[in-house]
Amino acid sequence: MSIRVENLTQQYGKQKALDAISFHTQDNGIIGFLGPNGAGKSTTMKTLAGINPIQTGNCWINSINIQENPLEAKKIIGYLPENNPLYVDMYVQEMLEFHNALNKLRNNKIRIDDVIQRTGLSKEKHKKIKQLSKGYRQRIGLACAIIHDPKVLILDEPTTGLDPNQIIEIRQLIRELAIDKTVILSTHLMQEVEAICDEIIVIHQGVIKDQFLLKEKEQHYQNLTMEEIFVKLTK
Repeated sequence: MSIRVENLTQQYGKQKALDAISFHTQDNGIIGFLGPNGAGKSTTMKTLAGINPIQTGNCWINSINIQENPLEAKKIIGYLPENNPLYVDMYVQEMLEFHNALNKLRNNKIRIDDVIQRTGLSKEKHKKIKQLSKGYRQRIGLACAIIHDPKVLILDEPTTGLDPNQIIEIRQLIRELAIDKTVILSTHLMQEVEAICDEIIVIHQGVIKDQFLLKEKEQHYQNLTMEEIFVKLTK
């Protein structure tokens, strides 16, 4: 299993953001992590990415305990936060060279060229980031997240604010990345879930409400759309 969470509790002051949640995921595929605003999605993702320290519970990435071996875990994690942090005065290739250096990677030119091609940035690599559309900026964020070839990708609302054409392009890119990686992504677009996800986890008020494979949806929720399932679990 690529991601395993046991009894994870995270609290901000008196507010309990996560209430002893537990789940584990399959290897290589796309997991849709769903819930209303404030449900605990971003808190979970930041914790899995090693940004939020674990208060109570345990998390493993490919059998590596995040608390016990944080640096080893981070080596196999790629993370794209909701607010994609980019240095907009940098050129695209320069940004990737910067991330490559941060990860202390060898064969940097070969790897950067491969990532640029894989994320469809070949024609844009000599442009400044501030010149590019949000769709291309999301591609750059994904490129930065995969520059070190992680085994697990954590994507927090990767298609928010994109137009329909850009959404289709990013979805296709995520599908391609999931061939040899486990991708967990949060989204409010139920159409997106049905289009690309293999597995669904629903969280509400810091509690996991359900987890199931999309291909088994009818067994769990006969004749219900994902939107209806979401409302049923979170209303």
